[in-house]
Amino acid sequence: MPQLQMIQLLKMLVLFGALGGAFSATAQSVIKIDGSSTVYPVTKAVAEKFQAAKKDAAVVVVDISGSGGGFKKFCRGEIDIVNASRPILKHEMEDCKKFGVQYVEIPVAFDALTVAVNPENYWAAAMTVTELRRIWEPAAQGKITHWNQINPAWPAEAIKLYGADRDSGTYDYFTEAIVGKAKSSRTDFTKSENDKVLVEGVGGDKYGLGFFGFAYYVEGQNKVSAVAINNGKGKGAILPSAETVEDGSYQPLSRPIFIYVSMKAAEEKEIKAFVEFYMKHALLLVKEVKFFPLPPRAYATMLDHFNKKRVGTIFNGMPVIGLTIDELIRREGRLEYDNY
Repeated sequence: MPQLQMIQLLKMLVLFGALGGAFSATAQSVIKIDGSSTVYPVTKAVAEKFQAAKKDAAVVVVDISGSGGGFKKFCRGEIDIVNASRPILKHEMEDCKKFGVQYVEIPVAFDALTVAVNPENYWAAAMTVTELRRIWEPAAQGKITHWNQINPAWPAEAIKLYGADRDSGTYDYFTEAIVGKAKSSRTDFTKSENDKVLVEGVGGDKYGLGFFGFAYYVEGQNKVSAVAINNGKGKGAILPSAETVEDGSYQPLSRPIFIYVSMKAAEEKEIKAFVEFYMKHALLLVKEVKFFPLPPRAYATMLDHFNKKRVGTIFNGMPVIGLTIDELIRREGRLEYDNY
């Protein structure tokens, strides 16, 4: 065969191969998930196991934009599932209704929102909710700037604060639980939607104080130390742990975390299969990524709710503080959800 014809043939084969690869990629089902950085490790672990089980017939893309950022995309129909570290809020319910997005609310685990300090911090191994409020409330900005202003026995050194940004469900929950009003806090702190950034910040600052999900604390516990929380109800200062979350004593910073699934998206067989896989494997995978699983019966119940298309929320668009695992299970047993 003449050289020119050989070159043309090779070009055609390369082009055909590229097109074939493109067609193959488009044939894959893509499941789009976004939202909470706290829930991310759980859903990411499920996604990896699911893709392996399906031999990559479906691609699961899991991104982070905070619970609030995730709900914005979800209610516009841009993603199939939203990770959320708090229940859907009233204005988000209205947005979903406006765009015709129905959803099933699925609690997947419990988290212990962890307050952390640098390992060299020898003075604040335990703090009260009142002390945390004095540091974080809006009135503290420009006034409460040093540790000894909280306790005269503590160092006269500047406090450096680290926390989730305003689009984060973790920020919503922390401010509601500690300050008493969601999204109400001082603003002069280092913010990030990525909990790993916050761990690094506190870990690199002897006088740092921050908050983030328990899994990120466990992953970075060679860099940060957890603070025991005294809620003033007579049980003393309590550290976050499996035991204190399960027995309900780690309050008010123990909380359920969720996924919300679009009912329209769930009509696709791969998305339905993904949610079923999530519920059937959540117990083990939640433990694997250092969160606190729900009882096995809860996952069976949530799968039943999903299959029966039980749309809406049990929280009526309101934040809920201090919910225990048992209380959550009782709520899930209600016959009626609040409509979306």
